[in-house]
Amino acid sequence: MTAQNTHVVVIGGGYAGVMAANRLSAAAAVTLVNPRPQFVERIRLHQLVAGNDDAVADYSAVLADSVHVVVDSAARIDARARTVELVSGETLPYDYLVYAVGSTGKVPDSVPGAAENAYPISEFEQAQRLAERMAGVARTEPIVVVGGGLTGIEAAAEFAEAGRPVTLVTDALGPTLAATGRRSVTKRLARLGVTVLDGATVTRVAADHVVLDDGRRLPSAVTVWTAGFDVPGLAAASGLTTDALGRLLTDETLTSVDDSHIVAAGDAGSPSNLPWRMSCQAALPLGAQAANTVLSRLAGEQPADVAHGMAGQCISLGRKSGTFQFNNIDDTPRRLYIGGRTGAVIKEQVCRWTLKWLRGEAAEPGSYTYKKDPDRRRRLAQAATGVEVASVR
Repeated sequence: MTAQNTHVVVIGGGYAGVMAANRLSAAAAVTLVNPRPQFVERIRLHQLVAGNDDAVADYSAVLADSVHVVVDSAARIDARARTVELVSGETLPYDYLVYAVGSTGKVPDSVPGAAENAYPISEFEQAQRLAERMAGVARTEPIVVVGGGLTGIEAAAEFAEAGRPVTLVTDALGPTLAATGRRSVTKRLARLGVTVLDGATVTRVAADHVVLDDGRRLPSAVTVWTAGFDVPGLAAASGLTTDALGRLLTDETLTSVDDSHIVAAGDAGSPSNLPWRMSCQAALPLGAQAANTVLSRLAGEQPADVAHGMAGQCISLGRKSGTFQFNNIDDTPRRLYIGGRTGAVIKEQVCRWTLKWLRGEAAEPGSYTYKKDPDRRRRLAQAATGVEVASVR
């Protein structure tokens, strides 16, 4: 096999998939499979719901011209035959496969009424459905946001800034933040009029209210569920080894433990069962790394281990404020943060630069660079298992 006649199929056209496709475009024929004809700016979906951004970009603006886009969904991967069966019935052969299906919002079946009455917000179609629902609800009607992670915080702030009464229910507000960054977020939510019920759990969701674990009943014209992520079940349904959540299990080069011709990128991969935090901050470098692994194999070289280091957490708190939480390279939070209008500017610049980085990689494959931390994986493995990464692959 030579690079000139190699066909790579990338399943998933989000941050990781587009980055991988762009990096591979100069060395192989690349087909990108995605259920939507446009690139979704997932980090702006709360803005789509609030009505101040459409959260999409044309693929022509972020994807290399040579990449062939197939608007469809993958139904099954046949690793032995090296084919991808699509929902439409078409079958795509591949020499290498990049598994970049991303993640989705999860509404738990264990909470009565949640599946029927709560609205997740982590996918484009979910956000559209929520936007349609919100459009039919008077701005004076109460909104309940369940989940105090970054998605819940951003959604609550965006809706409150638009003039809606919002209650945020969470067992822990901003658990990934340092105490300093958490105080910044808390103050801004208070200024926006968001009622934060910290240390509370929703036990039932009805069409017009939620019930808390202490028996309280909160009126809710719309209940937005942001507590928890899930991944598509494609890998498991295809007989590939996954972690407990369903992410494709890989070694440290992002290669499937089952097949050297399948690599994972982004939220749906689990290197050594020690995945990165689900985020576009991780997706872009992991997409580049997945492509590098394929390129190394085409060159007859041993792929490098993944070595991406994190930098921080960007949180929009409406259009006028934000918080940038500085992190150590191993993704643990530092005391340092930037808040207020400057924080909002940083968040907006990060959103814009994300597309710029993808455009840059499309124009010049291999140009995107990222912060590296070769020791991160060793430290994580030791903390999680007590053994070196090499022993847990």
